Amino acid sequence: MTLQQWADNGWLAGHETSKQEIANLLKIVERDLKDAREAQVSNDWRLGIAYNAALKLCTVLLYAEGFRAERNLNHYRTIQALQEILGKEKASAVFYLDACRKKRNIAEYDYVGGVTENDAIELVEFTEELREEVLDWLQENHTELL
Repeated sequence: MTLQQWADNGWLAGHETSKQEIANLLKIVERDLKDAREAQVSNDWRLGIAYNAALKLCTVLLYAEGFRAERNLNHYRTIQALQEILGKEKASAVFYLDACRKKRNIAEYDYVGGVTENDAIELVEFTEELREEVLDWLQENHTELL
């Protein structure tokens, strides 16, 4: 299914981005990665911060392609779009980020202490790698946004 088909289904809306908007999102990613790696906060929060950075990278991809996720299932759709944009080989990355989304929701809304230090570190490292892939993709596909 294409992103346009997602939009036709009402899952995405058109979005005209700018170089400044992409730069702002990438600055959020940098801040969040730094904070998730260095902050003296709980593992729950570290995972939440790293998750936010990963979500922003997926948002960059969607915005660059001219779309944004609708409010209903916003995070889910934004993450799912990763494989539509970067390729089907990203299915395992989507599965992993969706699992992190669920873990973050539990840590934020249900109970404390469900996230291990390893969980947080793993997501930070994953997101750092994803950042490089997104920057490479932007360089190849949307240089006007860099």
